[in-house]
Amino acid sequence: MDKRMSEEYEDKVKEYKNMGKSAFIIGYTGECGKELVKALSKNRIFNKVVLIGRRKVDITPDPGPEFEQKVVDYDKLDDYTEAFQGAQVGYCCLGTTKAKAGGKEGFVKVDRDYVLKTAEIAKSSGCQHFSIVTASTADKNSMFLYIKTKGEVEDALKKMSFDKLSIFKPGFLLCDRSERRLGERIGQAFMKPIILMFPTYSAASTAYVGGAMVIDTVTPGDEKLRTYSNEQIHGLIKQNGKQN
Repeated sequence: MDKRMSEEYEDKVKEYKNMGKSAFIIGYTGECGKELVKALSKNRIFNKVVLIGRRKVDITPDPGPEFEQKVVDYDKLDDYTEAFQGAQVGYCCLGTTKAKAGGKEGFVKVDRDYVLKTAEIAKSSGCQHFSIVTASTADKNSMFLYIKTKGEVEDALKKMSFDKLSIFKPGFLLCDRSERRLGERIGQAFMKPIILMFPTYSAASTAYVGGAMVIDTVTPGDEKLRTYSNEQIHGLIKQNGKQN
């Protein structure tokens, strides 16, 4: 990234910061969520960031005084609307697996129902810009549960008419996960040759995803819908620099 690009990005950050906005994040303990917190902590574009989850966790290093954790029961989100009040921007990095969720129903509850309920409450609470991580393969008509669920979420969010909706569709996610899953180890071994041959097409690091979400947030524009493919996520980072 040349000096001119760096200065342009810094100008966008300063301009956005002066707007005095607030945000919330759900899924901040996941790998993309952690990187988003790091990127937001570095760029300091919000007066307040509410980290919403099932429990409080230790965040190291401390992201800063503007970050606040709030505990909610996702099965009773209507009782926790206060957590979303005052946030003009909402980030969703929430996701699980069938194994971790205890089967198909649990997976759908987390990856679709919780996400859409959060978006519904956020919209009614004044959220203007909703930003979410889905998947490159998302397709509501797919026969595969993961792909179908992500596609259903995208379709439903588009119908909610946020002032701005940003959808990030990374391919294979690369990260140093603390709990390395067997399926991920197998998948990464299988994907390695493809990743090496087509690095911007097939995979993205979670750090890139988190950084790209921040870049998108501060980038002005009148588009109501912004959709970023895996390659476009890489492009955002290349144009603006890694933001965490």
